[in-house]
Amino acid sequence: MATCSVSLNQHGVLIPIQLKEFTLNSRISVPTRVSSNGFPSRITATSAVAVEQELRTPVQDATEDKLFACPICYEPLIRKGPSGFNVPAIYRSGFKCRKCNKSYSSKNLYLDLTVTSGTKEYNESKPTRTELFRSPVVSFLYERGWRQAFNQSGFPGADEEFNMAQEYFKVAEGGVLVDVSCGSGLFSRKFAKSGVYSRVIALDFSENMLRQCYDFVKADESVLSSNLALVRADVSRLPFFSGSVDAVHAGAALHCWPSPSNAIAEINRILRSGGVFVGTTFLRVNPSTAPAILRALGQSALRTTYTFFTQEEIEDLVTTCGFVNYTSKVQGSFIMFSAQKR
Repeated sequence: MATCSVSLNQHGVLIPIQLKEFTLNSRISVPTRVSSNGFPSRITATSAVAVEQELRTPVQDATEDKLFACPICYEPLIRKGPSGFNVPAIYRSGFKCRKCNKSYSSKNLYLDLTVTSGTKEYNESKPTRTELFRSPVVSFLYERGWRQAFNQSGFPGADEEFNMAQEYFKVAEGGVLVDVSCGSGLFSRKFAKSGVYSRVIALDFSENMLRQCYDFVKADESVLSSNLALVRADVSRLPFFSGSVDAVHAGAALHCWPSPSNAIAEINRILRSGGVFVGTTFLRVNPSTAPAILRALGQSALRTTYTFFTQEEIEDLVTTCGFVNYTSKVQGSFIMFSAQKR
């Protein structure tokens, strides 16, 4: 017969209080507190050796994630939950930073890897160009007319834009692709369905855009079961290890970012050497040539809400942030640009 008492310290580590000898076939089951991040609620052992192993390993069945990093300290995240890399597996998992011990949850739809994840009283607002897309109305309309109106400014349409991007991403086939500022996941879903990439991450700062993305994903079983994850994060503080990503896509995003230079520097950081960055945006032109849905906001709103750039400014910014082999295609006020990490 055996008796075993354990307790949890403030970091969730099991501390033995008393352990007496027992036979190898005796069984111990010790209930523990269930934490909010999905970490284990029970310890079970069938021998003294097993108990010793449990006490040495504070998190059962937990593994160090090889892609996601803590947005605070960029240290590895420990994942506890179902195996696999797809929307259901990721949002049912709990993540905790190995270094600072902060936990990150999925909110049942997407994994929140923002610095402010978990705050209860503090609320941080972004510039108008970012906050606009956090609106439930704008998020709902984005794929239901808003994005299609971009064609009036020279955007060739989602299918053609996808094909153009795929040409640039040929060197990244089989790798990890992050679709930053993914919105409702229009291109994320296309990248995932292509089967070309080992992992696709649909990433946006807008909670409502990610909810819309989830609604579209769950309606398509082929996407739901693909290697796709939905992640909330700040493009200026991306939750990935340096050099861990093969391709980054940013569709119609540059003009919406609070700090394009910080965002592109972060994209450079997470890309491996030779990794590809592809983006599209509106060139700085007369507001009358912008899409009708944007013109409806008024010229003053366009000037204060978005920041548009010339071809020369975009190339200067991208190359100054360390990229090489810059190239672009222009049609009307539409530009698709591509560059590689040195």
